[in-house]
Amino acid sequence: MYQTNYVKAASTDEAVGHMSSGGQLLAGGMTLIPTMKQRLASPETVVDLAGCGLSGIEDTGDAIRIGAMTRHVDVAESAVVQGAIPALAALASGIGDRQVRNRGTIGGSVANNDPSACYPAAVLGLGGTVHTNKRDIAADDFFTGMFETALDEDEMITAVSFPKVAKAAYLKFPNPASRYAMVGVFVAAGGDGTRVAVTGAGSDGVFRHGGMESALDGDFSASALDGVAVDSSDLIGDIHAAPDYRAHLVREMAKRAVDAC
Repeated sequence: MYQTNYVKAASTDEAVGHMSSGGQLLAGGMTLIPTMKQRLASPETVVDLAGCGLSGIEDTGDAIRIGAMTRHVDVAESAVVQGAIPALAALASGIGDRQVRNRGTIGGSVANNDPSACYPAAVLGLGGTVHTNKRDIAADDFFTGMFETALDEDEMITAVSFPKVAKAAYLKFPNPASRYAMVGVFVAAGGDGTRVAVTGAGSDGVFRHGGMESALDGDFSASALDGVAVDSSDLIGDIHAAPDYRAHLVREMAKRAVDAC
């Protein structure tokens, strides 16, 4: 057995101070608690962020800013999100089950960068910005690999901003038990062109598909993706789906997302 101390931080500065001495941040606990139960993680101190005032949703004009501790259910049911970026609200409504949606947070999901998580696809697909206690990080620079991000050791997410776009949609093929995305594709079209982000399939986590983006910039229709190649060599293969099947799902989910826009 090992001893774990529990601290409920009252501010971002306090939380970061505990991080510098080895504290592990606790947001919704959807990953940390199970890994602790399995003895895969044994932090000396768990730092609860619930008292840091990091929840809330704000319309900033050109974007929607969501506090890091905002729960999935709050994003899904937000009239602000539903009105400005309905695809984001729909994505949040399909995460996990009711228990996960009522405990899990957007900041925890983005920071964890699980290769099958839904939110990373939204951040990358919409070209969002991750705000931390130190800086603002563009989505294209934030996700660096499976379970890896650009966050420094003394850095924590405080909010995530999503720009408003002309149209967007997210479609996923969920694992029937966990509802994690075996493949999920977020498609967004705005003034800067089309972005296509894929989660659940890449061996390095969430990624953009440049071929699909180019095809949709020329013809924003599902049929435009028929001839676009999806390389399976860098895709995940496991008991749920082989790389070739995931490649098929990437194209199929992308086409359905385009149709849903």
